[in-house]
Amino acid sequence: MNFVTTADGSKTIFHEAIGEHYHSKHGAVQESKHVFLSSGLKYFLEQTENRSTDSVSILEVGFGTGLNFLLTADYCYQKSLTLSYTGIEAFPLEPDMIKQTGYEKEVETTLWQSFSDQYTKALTTPQHLANGITWSIAHKRALDFDSQQRFDIIYFDAFAAVHQPEMWGLETLAHVCSFLNRGGVFVTYAITGNLKRIMKSIGFSIEKAPGAPGKREMLRAVKV
Repeated sequence: MNFVTTADGSKTIFHEAIGEHYHSKHGAVQESKHVFLSSGLKYFLEQTENRSTDSVSILEVGFGTGLNFLLTADYCYQKSLTLSYTGIEAFPLEPDMIKQTGYEKEVETTLWQSFSDQYTKALTTPQHLANGITWSIAHKRALDFDSQQRFDIIYFDAFAAVHQPEMWGLETLAHVCSFLNRGGVFVTYAITGNLKRIMKSIGFSIEKAPGAPGKREMLRAVKV
């Protein structure tokens, strides 16, 4: 696996065996902020602002480099929001790879330091990153994931269907979405006719949202 500098200056990793980047080559941080932070977290909080919520729970499918988590944790830290975050990752990156991403420039220094220190432990035990922010990484396949917790948002960040078709099929999507609260939000960088049909079939209303640079559209869906 090799590091690649993307169009916005931030790094991502190119996985040669799979043939895909972990994040968009058009801008790793830019994509993460657009797809997951803005179209996912901020959208959910806007929809629930009348409920005076000050907490949110997120399930990420495809934890990867941890970029989506770091940006989300930093936002919640700045806004004094309580965050419970669980990532699913069948093939965790080595700690040394995580430390070479350069993502410490994107978040509070104390958050990055805690993240780096806790990364290996988070694979087996929930960790406390900062005030009101807890996180863990489920080191298993998506279909093997189980939890008593129900989540407000799903960040679906698996590799593209052309490389990992099983991640985008009915079985996997129905399974991970069973952990989402009613009214919860599902967001992903991709949008295809098959994905839209599956999400509708398992009880979601779907929306074509503007995509990050390099993609015209993305999918956002709400569990009804």
